[in-house]
Amino acid sequence: MSRAERSRFAILPRLRLSPSAGELVRRFLDEALPAAGACALDAGCGRVSGFVPFRPRIGELVGVDIHAPARPLPWLDRFVIADLCRDTEAFPAGAFDVALSSFTVEHFADPPAALRTIGGWLRPGGSLVLSTVNRGHPFVNAYLSLPRAIVRPLQRQVKAMAADVHPLVGACNTPALLRAALEEAGYIDIELVTVDHLTRAWGRRFPAYLAGLLGDLAAHPFPGRRSTIVARARRPA
Repeated sequence: MSRAERSRFAILPRLRLSPSAGELVRRFLDEALPAAGACALDAGCGRVSGFVPFRPRIGELVGVDIHAPARPLPWLDRFVIADLCRDTEAFPAGAFDVALSSFTVEHFADPPAALRTIGGWLRPGGSLVLSTVNRGHPFVNAYLSLPRAIVRPLQRQVKAMAADVHPLVGACNTPALLRAALEEAGYIDIELVTVDHLTRAWGRRFPAYLAGLLGDLAAHPFPGRRSTIVARARRPA
């Protein structure tokens, strides 16, 4: 993160635009991971991983995505290419204690199938932690609804790098739809929290930062319209 981005984000807690999605994900992971020797799966891993701060507690950290990463991810022990919506046998059943899905649900063509696949790879009682965008926010809904010819160049403006630009589907991106998909996939103890995250997600360029800040401030009084959903759930024991 650049110095300019750090200075822009420093004001957000004072505006009560906290916690961030990343902070909440780290809290959920901290509560889900065993004290030592965990087997963890980063499902749809990107440039950074919420697992990195907990690497001493993880015996094996595995990444999976539909394509190879744009550059090596040194915190992973191994990486597997697989389509989460279809490749159910990419890992043995019950292989992982915890799985993380960071901003991938909006890209799934069949979210319940992908969530069911991840659940099958979790050990009984294992946890899934995920973050995704919320169509309840009007900016997010407009962003997901744009034609691909428009949204692809727009993504390049707000994303940190070109490798972060992926096709958007948004088939399961409200709290109610996400809860229903998790229930359909067989998860229990589902908890969903909405947070203000547009400013952080769009903060690389100043005009996008201002648009995100405006969107976060306008939506903050209405939890169902905040831009980002962070959720956790368990596979039945």
